[in-house]
Amino acid sequence: MIVFGQHPNIVTPPSNPSRNPRQSKSTGQVRIVSGQWRGRKLTVPDVPGLRPTGDRVRETLFNWLQADIAGSHCLDLFAGTGALGFESLSRFAASVTFVEPDSRAFSHIQATLGQLEHSAPVIKGTAEAFLGRNEQAFDIVFVDPPFDAACQLEIMSALRPQHVADGALVYMEAPSRQAFDDEWPPGFQLHREKQFGDVSARLFRVSQDS
Repeated sequence: MIVFGQHPNIVTPPSNPSRNPRQSKSTGQVRIVSGQWRGRKLTVPDVPGLRPTGDRVRETLFNWLQADIAGSHCLDLFAGTGALGFESLSRFAASVTFVEPDSRAFSHIQATLGQLEHSAPVIKGTAEAFLGRNEQAFDIVFVDPPFDAACQLEIMSALRPQHVADGALVYMEAPSRQAFDDEWPPGFQLHREKQFGDVSARLFRVSQDS
């Protein structure tokens, strides 16, 4: 049994909301940064605590992924608004699987796919439940849980070996205040890292040999 902390993708607002970068600039829309849908603005569902990864963070992340994203099979484990998955599809990922437990957010992802005239699997359920039955090995996995959750290492440990291909890339987003002591699960090598105020963005390369 994997212990994931808080579920679903609904975050209890912190005592100082200005400290949460996902709440400080909520406009009700998310903009696709690049690719076939570049500049397309997608609405954000009215779900308490649900905030997309910001434009600047996504732009940096997908610059890191630019040599790998086209033709890849991606997993957005904490889809929320679907921002990371839609950005991946815009940049010609072969597939994106969205996993989202909240009913409104789940329906909104489905509706947005319809607006974009694109099909993709959208799974209603928790990351834990999905990983318990998944049999596909993904090339890129996004681990972007609720801002105040502390389940990143448990998720990463659960991914390997059956849920990630050899050489896969795993993106992890966390509050900067969350300490990890650089002790990553076996097989995960830190590839890129950058701080965005109170957000830490990390990209890992996964090896099945270690």
